Parts: sequence; structure tokens; C-alpha cells
Amino acid sequence: MNPNEFAQKLVEVQNLMKDEKYEEAIVILEKLKEIDKKGDFDYNLTHKLYQLISNTHSLYHQKIIVDEINSMMLKKKVYPISEIHQLINERTNLNLDLAEFRKEIELLILRNILTGNIDGDLLIF
Repeated sequence: MNPNEFAQKLVEVQNLMKDEKYEEAIVILEKLKEIDKKGDFDYNLTHKLYQLISNTHSLYHQKIIVDEINSMMLKKKVYPISEIHQLINERTNLNLDLAEFRKEIELLILRNILTGNIDGDLLIF
């Protein structure tokens, strides 16, 4: 694959991300990652690839977390983050450790997608 085709695929991934088609984007990114290992692409393309990989995975995880929290119909206003983490891991194929899970929750709150805040290990809605 030449650098122009590689760059076009990165743009395709960005468009998929805009449409929240994270799983499709991840498939393309994994293929590009393999191509990058075999190729000798410009640093900027490689850097953009790995930024997109990180961002896409994070947004995908956030989508799963929000969907699960919304579907749980939580009755209390305060939950230990570890409890929400365990419930979501049991209900989905999300395999984040607790620290990564907490980071995604923090990002969702910062993005105003999840209403609430964190106090220690507690998620307060």
C-alpha cells in the first residue's frame, strides 16, 4: 500500500468514527497497523494511525459503558466504580481493568455524556 492509500484509509476511519461505527473503524485500523509494521511510512502517518487506534478504542469503550449504564436503570444515586465495572464486564465483552474503566468514566463525565461526578471510588449520579 502506498502512502496516499494509507492516508485515505485513515480518513475513512475518521469518517467511520464520526458515524460512531467504531467496530468497523477498529477492523480497518488493525489492518493498517499490520501494513505499517511491514512498511516504511512517514512518521506523521504512523503517528496519526496510533492516535486513531487509541481514540477509537476509547470511544468504543465509552459507548459500551454509556449504553450499559443507561440500560441498567440504576436505582441508587451512588455506586462504587468497582461495582459498575464488574456489572458491565459481566454483561459485555468489555475487558478493561479498573483503572482504564475509571479513566473512561472520567472522560464521559468531562464530555458531558454521563451526568455525575467521582468522589474517591464512588460514582455519584
